[in-house]
Amino acid sequence: MSDDEAARHRAKMEKRKAVQDAEVAGKTIEKGLLIVHTGPGKGKSTAAFGLMLRALGRGWRVGVVQYIKGAWETGERFALDRFGDQVEWHTMGEGFTWETQDRDRDVAAARAAWAKTEALMADPSIRLLILDELNIALRYDYLPLSEVVGVLSRRRPDLHVVVTGRNAKPDLIAAADLVTEMGQVKHHFAAGVKAQEGIEF
Repeated sequence: MSDDEAARHRAKMEKRKAVQDAEVAGKTIEKGLLIVHTGPGKGKSTAAFGLMLRALGRGWRVGVVQYIKGAWETGERFALDRFGDQVEWHTMGEGFTWETQDRDRDVAAARAAWAKTEALMADPSIRLLILDELNIALRYDYLPLSEVVGVLSRRRPDLHVVVTGRNAKPDLIAAADLVTEMGQVKHHFAAGVKAQEGIEF
């Protein structure tokens, strides 16, 4: 790179930095966020657990309520067990709906998970709460959408909540502060590759 090119690049980056710094300085609100990870792509729960790792690194106490997933032995659960009582984990589902084939059982499991969610939301020591696959429970009307959105919207000001699962309801999306849709471009499952330990669970 010539001296002139380097100087132009430096000047361009200085302008960009000034704009970025001004934008960052203008953001002054600090609050607990309602975050939704949805969409057909892989990685919704994985992203939530990555955020959880960041929170744990900051010394936060965090909670997880799994709505649909049954008693799988997952890598993230094994890893998070090492944090002791810094993590409160509750697997409340009985497996995916096509596994139970019993709507009454699925509704009862979702209601129990929601009761646990409300208890964790009321615990002032919990700073981050992950509601894994809650979107699936809402999609199948296992829980009343208006009640769930209302309670999440009225959460205490310092509590961050992450909701995962496909097909997030429009009312939940409207109430959220941050919504990320995971798109699917390509998935190894379509090529006959099974779910693998350390990658899917």
